[in-house]
Amino acid sequence: MIREARTADVPAVVELEALTQGVDAWSENLVRDGIEGGLPTISYLVAEDDGIQGYAVASYAGDIAELQRIGVAEDARRRGLATALLDEVVAHAPSTGADRMLLEVRADNTGALSFYAARGFVEIDRRPRYYRDGTDAVVMRLPLVAGCGGRA
Repeated sequence: MIREARTADVPAVVELEALTQGVDAWSENLVRDGIEGGLPTISYLVAEDDGIQGYAVASYAGDIAELQRIGVAEDARRRGLATALLDEVVAHAPSTGADRMLLEVRADNTGALSFYAARGFVEIDRRPRYYRDGTDAVVMRLPLVAGCGGRA
């Protein structure tokens, strides 16, 4: 089940954040602030199946939605949770006024690059040495409405 995150989910999301994002993980305070509404443009979703198995974070500002994170517990992968989370984020975005969704992904994360490409995201730019370890970020876009990058 995909649902909005609640304050009680903070510890589980923080744990998944650390496990899935490594050295680039966000702090507990930042996660808590996002979930509890202290960051008004940020939305957290969780995938719940006998506990929190995954989460997604998106920001919505004007005509741009940005997928900031998707993380799924290692033992829950390959069950469609990332797809379900992404589908919810994408479905919600137009209601916020967004006409496109952006994201950044590590250039060395071939699995994530393939995952997003298979769902219609296209590379539009690169950010050299974006991550702490010097890895480039690939910037990808998904048009959400007709006329924004080719979506019909």
